[in-house]
Amino acid sequence: METIIAFLILIGILIWFHELGHFLFAKLFGVKVEVFSIGFGPVLLRKQFGETEYRLSAIPLGGFVKLYGEEEGIADPRAFSSKPNWQKILIAFAGSLFNLVLAVFVFSFVGMLGKDVPKHTLEKPVVGYVQEGSTAERLGLKKGDLILSVNGKEVKTWKELEERILRDLFTKTLTVQVLRDGEVVILKGELDIKNPRAFGVEPILEPVVGGVLEGSPAHQVGLRKGDRILAINGAQVHTWQEAVRLIKSSEKITLKIERDGQPTELTVILMKDPRTNTYVLGVTPLVETVRIREGLSKSVKDSVEKIAFLSLLTYKALWNMITGELSPTNLGGPITIAQLAGQTAQQGIAPYLNLMAFISLQLAIFNLLPLPMLDGGLIVLFFVEMLRRKPLPVKFKEAWQKAGIALIIALSLFVILNDILRLISGRNF
Repeated sequence: METIIAFLILIGILIWFHELGHFLFAKLFGVKVEVFSIGFGPVLLRKQFGETEYRLSAIPLGGFVKLYGEEEGIADPRAFSSKPNWQKILIAFAGSLFNLVLAVFVFSFVGMLGKDVPKHTLEKPVVGYVQEGSTAERLGLKKGDLILSVNGKEVKTWKELEERILRDLFTKTLTVQVLRDGEVVILKGELDIKNPRAFGVEPILEPVVGGVLEGSPAHQVGLRKGDRILAINGAQVHTWQEAVRLIKSSEKITLKIERDGQPTELTVILMKDPRTNTYVLGVTPLVETVRIREGLSKSVKDSVEKIAFLSLLTYKALWNMITGELSPTNLGGPITIAQLAGQTAQQGIAPYLNLMAFISLQLAIFNLLPLPMLDGGLIVLFFVEMLRRKPLPVKFKEAWQKAGIALIIALSLFVILNDILRLISGRNF
């Protein structure tokens, strides 16, 4: 129920804000708005205020603003069709504009509100662990390496390293400069864009339990937050990554822990994760966090930069899906958004608001794609008519609209099916 409520609040705010943009710009240019609807399908609630009917409909996967005189040939100054094309373009663009404004506002608010970030993300990127089969392993990175730069750009913290890897994700080629045993070493290779999080380096994490999954083997034997893992099956453990490696390979383990200064031994029967075919204990590491707050100007500046970066990354990802270099199964639909809404709502207001800003940005980007039935498709039509200085043929517009309806239905079915398959397989988004 919490997930459903979190989803409905999130998607409701985003749809309302998007349609509000169309509504206000239509009013600005003197266009009569007949209907303002949140949702599609059967109408649950409706109320007439002035000349506009406001609706809440049953299917919360979008909304619409119905403008008077959208069809051609109505000689009324309040008809949409009577307006010059530059005004039509602005009315169509306004929905995405408002989603962008909302994203800037929410990201800025979160920055000023403050957020807890792992302390290590602000520290120097000294490699504590290299994952097997990762890009980092293929590059030749080793434990103890201090990463100095990526593709010629200096990185001073783990946060900067993560951002740089994402920025250079679609360049594929990586040149990493590291300090190893007092000498600068240059490593070169390629990044797998199909699995960007598999760059494969992590900082050193202490083998201390930070969380215990309810119902897991760890929960059943009484492991607690703060327990330090000293050894597994007699092998000493110095880092969290060592503990994970030893746990994955054994069905039954003898766990030596330290609690309140006293050593204790526990025997645990592990459960198998069917997705990875490895054994899991059901614990997460203790990660020290620090709270960061920003002033108004810094927060707004960071928000604009973040949106520019995420927009570029999204368009690059879409292009790579078109060219086949990135699988379209990376797309998420309403089920994925609902899951993320529920998860972030449990984590706190800042993660939930960050998700809202991110989805708002994605809505703006998606709606501006030059496809039929989307705002971007309308903008293309109005721009062409502006260049032609006369309306496009009615038959062409009808065919364009039919193609758009078919495309939207096909895309909607694809992302929903993709969500269901992801849910069944247990894959993370």
